[in-house]
Amino acid sequence: MKSASNALATAIAWSAACTCIAAQPPADAPTDARRYVKEGVVVEFEARPAADAAALMEDELAELRFSIREASTGRPMRGLAPGAWLDVAENLRNKDGAEQKSCKDKIALYLKGIVGIRPMADLNSYYVVVLNRDASLSIVDPKVSMVGRTSTLARVPLAGAGADLARSGDDRRIFVSMPAAGRVAAIEADTFKVAANVRAGPGATRLALQPDGRYLWVGNNAPAGERGSVTVIDADALKPLATIPVGRGHHEIALSSDSRWAFVSNRNDGTVTVIDVRTLAAVREIAVGGQPIALAYSALSRLLYVAEAQSGVLYAIHPDDFSTQARIALAPGLGPARFTPDGRWLLVLNTADDKVHVIDPSSNRVVHDIAVPGQPYQLAFTRAFAYVRSLGSERVSMINLASLGSGKQPTVQSFAAGARPPKAAGELAIADSIAPAAGDAGVLVVNPADNTTYFYMEGMNAAASNYQTQGAAARAVIVVDRSLREIEPGVYAARVRMPAAGKFDVAFSLDSPRMLHCFATQAAVNPRRAAARDGAQLEYLVESRRVDAGADVPIRFRIADATGREPRTGLADVRVMVVLAPGRRRGEVTASEVGDGVYEARAAFTEPGAYYVYVASATLRKGFGELPFLTLQAVDGKLAERDRR
Repeated sequence: MKSASNALATAIAWSAACTCIAAQPPADAPTDARRYVKEGVVVEFEARPAADAAALMEDELAELRFSIREASTGRPMRGLAPGAWLDVAENLRNKDGAEQKSCKDKIALYLKGIVGIRPMADLNSYYVVVLNRDASLSIVDPKVSMVGRTSTLARVPLAGAGADLARSGDDRRIFVSMPAAGRVAAIEADTFKVAANVRAGPGATRLALQPDGRYLWVGNNAPAGERGSVTVIDADALKPLATIPVGRGHHEIALSSDSRWAFVSNRNDGTVTVIDVRTLAAVREIAVGGQPIALAYSALSRLLYVAEAQSGVLYAIHPDDFSTQARIALAPGLGPARFTPDGRWLLVLNTADDKVHVIDPSSNRVVHDIAVPGQPYQLAFTRAFAYVRSLGSERVSMINLASLGSGKQPTVQSFAAGARPPKAAGELAIADSIAPAAGDAGVLVVNPADNTTYFYMEGMNAAASNYQTQGAAARAVIVVDRSLREIEPGVYAARVRMPAAGKFDVAFSLDSPRMLHCFATQAAVNPRRAAARDGAQLEYLVESRRVDAGADVPIRFRIADATGREPRTGLADVRVMVVLAPGRRRGEVTASEVGDGVYEARAAFTEPGAYYVYVASATLRKGFGELPFLTLQAVDGKLAERDRR
């Protein structure tokens, strides 16, 4: 969020024209075409394949990198918030005697958050992923608004109702457990499409990703009285590797910071199963009695903490010899337990006693017992605050982490997230209803009782905005961050899947010094995709890539054989699909032959925005996406007419 707001200020404040140069220049271009210098700051752009490939290719991941340093010393400039966008190249090179405006103007439109006016990839954005009560996810772009409301970009259907959410460390994938289906949905975060429904086990519920990102662990809750299991999934290959029997009851999962050990609680057996990650085999069962309700591992003390709900005791267990290092008496009714992001404090909720216990893992002593009314039951963190959600209150409590410590008085504030308490919704999800927003200075809070997700920015007295998922009942939330990250000193990067073969603009923005500059890159034809297009050639016959918004526009194209010489005539089943990016609205029409292998369809471009045009034919055995697609920009009629002239 920080990078987006800074980029917005830069684009609006700066009215100078943008000079655009290619990142992969022709032979007569300057040798420093990837380098831009202004007011003592050097920006170097690079687009590289994210995988082992010789060049950027369509439908493959690319890493876009910006190295920012001082021109005089070469010192990396750290802690900046640059902005960047990738879009189809269009009229970016200056013409003699003509002012260059396309790059700057397009960015200004993106930053205004107008529905339909979106780049192909916004490297300053984050998306809100809402888990619904039915078998679906709602994807929301909080920057895009219509009549004051944020816009739902897409709906992702699932094979079953979801229970828990997790995401990969690089935000490439979202995982959703589906208990009734006994599977885990893996969703690609760049397309919001289900990549696989991976087999887990009956009652697949709790999810936990290893710190090293290699394995996804799934707790399978068996029917009452039966032993459960955990399934281990290769998070990259999306294949199940092992299903390991454990005990009875619901399972919570914790992993050691070195991904060496996995710990699985068995609530109805009063035990914790220890699993060797190297061999994927259970090696020990630790008896704690009662109901082990929460697990948390400390990277600092290298101890496993087990919260037992019935007795109210917190156990600290050493994973090397499985001995109990401390037995911390709290109070019956314990619930979730989590460490602060820096690992300094362990916070344990006590739902029955309306308290948050704060533990110092260096001494295993209770530092604070903080009163939080309304039955606290969920806990989330930003760098500065702990957020506590209560069953019986519409308010979210905020504990200032800087106020914790021996001899200090904890500072607690709260804000309203709706008008009704969560328990008014009835059955609640096991997944978190609070998630930190991108930029780590705010949170998204789902109130399932009023089907609304609220955004709260730290420092405000109330929620800054809210939105509803139309046609669905919101239960939980997670955030996918698409923004540039500082991966090494002064180097800011993001990954993006190249949407097509061809040339692309890469616009860059920085607030200090004020900088708005357009680089470019290109993606080669992917042989894998090209093979799928063999057997027919498709050529679009369009005069301009801009069309009138709100109009029915004829789309004409030529279909030929694989050689491109012989027209394919007489095709009666040619269909055209038009999709408003990024997949929010689509429509299909039938194309008619109007010439020798030339076909035409009239499609509606109902609102401004970027559109994808796809062609399919059963006779050619080509579905949508298997032939080349076309990108069009629906704009105000005057702009489109100017292009045609």
